[in-house]
Amino acid sequence: MKLSPSFARIYNRSGVRWLSNIGIVSTGVYLPEKRMTGEEIAEQSGVPVEVVKEKMGIVEKPIPGEDDHTVEMGIRAAKNAFAKSAVKPEDIDLIIYIGEEHKEYLLWTASIKMQKELGCTNAWGFDVALRCGTTIMAMKVAKDMMTSDPTIQTVLLAGGYRNVDFIHYDNPRTRFMYNLGAGGAAMILQADANENVVRESHLMTDGDFSEDVVVVGGGTKTPMSEEVLAQGLYQLDVLDPEGMKQRLEQKSMGNFLTVIREALRKSGYTEADIDYLAILHMKKSAHDYVLNELGLSADQAIYLSDYGHIGQMDQILSLELAVERGQVKEGDLVVFVSAGIGYAWGATVVEWGKRRLTS
Repeated sequence: MKLSPSFARIYNRSGVRWLSNIGIVSTGVYLPEKRMTGEEIAEQSGVPVEVVKEKMGIVEKPIPGEDDHTVEMGIRAAKNAFAKSAVKPEDIDLIIYIGEEHKEYLLWTASIKMQKELGCTNAWGFDVALRCGTTIMAMKVAKDMMTSDPTIQTVLLAGGYRNVDFIHYDNPRTRFMYNLGAGGAAMILQADANENVVRESHLMTDGDFSEDVVVVGGGTKTPMSEEVLAQGLYQLDVLDPEGMKQRLEQKSMGNFLTVIREALRKSGYTEADIDYLAILHMKKSAHDYVLNELGLSADQAIYLSDYGHIGQMDQILSLELAVERGQVKEGDLVVFVSAGIGYAWGATVVEWGKRRLTS
């Protein structure tokens, strides 16, 4: 293949992009107006309010209103991302839906709906899922696709989340998920970027946890029925709570730190270089443990106690809040990190601004 001079500067003979920075052009967040407070969670669950607010770290969280459907919230977030950017919908080459499977319809490809509603007439799309690790996984997928395919220059990641619908607060087995909320988030990535460059990611999964947290009713094993509804089997549940607790205690925090350190190592950094950690919402003691192990201060992350856990949207929300508050600034090294039921752990390194860019 004969390459044009401009093309040859970016691609090798196989058409694989090299020396190219994939950067975050814009982000967008949508949060429902409706809120559920820590007091309400305490009342419905029987858990003391001080435990809900101080140990679980839930002051309040957004929950869906009547029109806050999963994919629709992702579309609203994407519109916010476009509004903050010079990128137009027709510039998008690929849409990756990063939201939850719990959405407006079953067996439905959400990215194609987004393509239509956003006017991304030159794009194609697909959906991905890794529970609360989806955004980090999708950033890696998008970067790898953009690196290998010269026709993919601009990618939209967008999705919504409202798994709060699957929580019954009278089920103590799901107490660690009382923080689930609702919202949407989006990110626009572009090839040959000169700022906010996405460096390397590291992900881990462990099948020992694959059937610990499930919705029993509605799948092929236990199809939806009157009995499923009567027994509340359409809600999230933990099938082996004691076994899961023991296994998580052995592995979870270690894996959490491993993905951060490996993503940093692959990117040429160490934990001493971290300026900001965009971390999911979890119980306060776990949040503090991660910061302490990495040698970070409290102001190098935002504890999302006023938002709860909006699944894979947490990292984008955390980044937006940090930029607005001045906690992330030009030249900072940002690490996205999350964990998701299944179980999955993932981290991605982002060089914010232009200071660290290389040719």
